[in-house]
Amino acid sequence: MATCGSRGVERGGAPHVLAVDDSSVDRAVISGILRSSQFRVTAVDSGKRALELLGSEPNVSMIITDYWMPEMTGYELLKKVKESSRLKEIPVVIMSSENVSTRINRCLEEGAEDFLLKPVQPSDVSRLCSRVLR
Repeated sequence: MATCGSRGVERGGAPHVLAVDDSSVDRAVISGILRSSQFRVTAVDSGKRALELLGSEPNVSMIITDYWMPEMTGYELLKKVKESSRLKEIPVVIMSSENVSTRINRCLEEGAEDFLLKPVQPSDVSRLCSRVLR
């Protein structure tokens, strides 16, 4: 597959995606799909760890996060990213296994680029390439 996008990319490097999910299985699945689409992936298990990493890693092209996690939900992570003057330009995509329209709308209204239903498919990632990392 071709690489996609150039936002937040170091010269000669692949777009860097931060994948956030408390489930090790889901982290492995989304990381595998992203890597097969030529992304560089850093996977963490919580919103708190994601914020710590974002504090020290300036070159993140996109954040893809589970909605329902202990301590900090994906929605809360989205709000913290969008409230930060340094991070707010990073596209955030929320994933969930639950198709709840009020939750989806709330995330999109708060600034999420997209809302994906699990299990995430390679076609979802291709769509993100064209929409988010243009």
